[in-house]
Amino acid sequence: MINEAEIKSLIQLLDDPDREIFEHVHDKLLSYGAPAVEYLEGAWENAFDPLMQERIANLVHEIQFGMVKNELELWYQSGAFDLLRGVLIINKYQYPDLDEQKVINQIEAIKRDIWLQMMFEGSPSDQVKLINHVFYNIYGFTGNTTNHQDPQNSYINQVLENRKGNQISLAIIYSIVAQRLDIPIYGVNLPQHFILAYLDESTKSEFESGVLFYINAFNKGFIFGRRDVDMFLKQLNLGVDKQFYEPCSNEDIVRRVLRNLISAYEQLGSMEKVRELNELLQILG
Repeated sequence: MINEAEIKSLIQLLDDPDREIFEHVHDKLLSYGAPAVEYLEGAWENAFDPLMQERIANLVHEIQFGMVKNELELWYQSGAFDLLRGVLIINKYQYPDLDEQKVINQIEAIKRDIWLQMMFEGSPSDQVKLINHVFYNIYGFTGNTTNHQDPQNSYINQVLENRKGNQISLAIIYSIVAQRLDIPIYGVNLPQHFILAYLDESTKSEFESGVLFYINAFNKGFIFGRRDVDMFLKQLNLGVDKQFYEPCSNEDIVRRVLRNLISAYEQLGSMEKVRELNELLQILG
């Protein structure tokens, strides 16, 4: 049971000038976790003292960041099976009040619009052309080329809202939609890029895990082959490596999202966010 009276009494002591008292009050409220947030936010709205407001805001962030860390740890330790879940957890770092159901509904709407037009006997390339038509022509998703480093490009709720994203965020949404339609499209962790692979799960070659072709979600779902990946790697002076051709794990994808965010916030000089995002990255090993 939450002791509402105690929480409210503790909040009133947050502006105490005595450092020892403040730290005791801070730690006690922190121990309440999520249930304290509602009371803290209410107190912030009614506070006029800048120090009080700052201490409340910092405490709320600390609690919410702790919740994100716990959720990410649980997702990772449980096998990281659900990519959308992992991405939503990272999203809650910046948007703690995220309406997860809204994001799920937006993805389901894209899936439904593709499914309604789908011919189930269509070839893999026909399936991809249909996804591309709905995803890029009807919904208007596009790569954000003018403001590529904007951290908003990595938050799925913003990408779904603005229909603009970076290579990995567009690929994540594309692959989640495809997999929900039982179409075997998965992410490939290519250096300086992120692409998708369509798997023919009935044929397992030694090297490519049955990859039929690749898809560039950042470039309107452009379909290309292994030779193009070879050439891209040659331009980067990188050798042939299995991981650049085959689907990667969900935790690899979430790691990549975190690294993109770290890079974006470094460019903005938001070093506190960089520190916290590195903490999240460490949870994933």
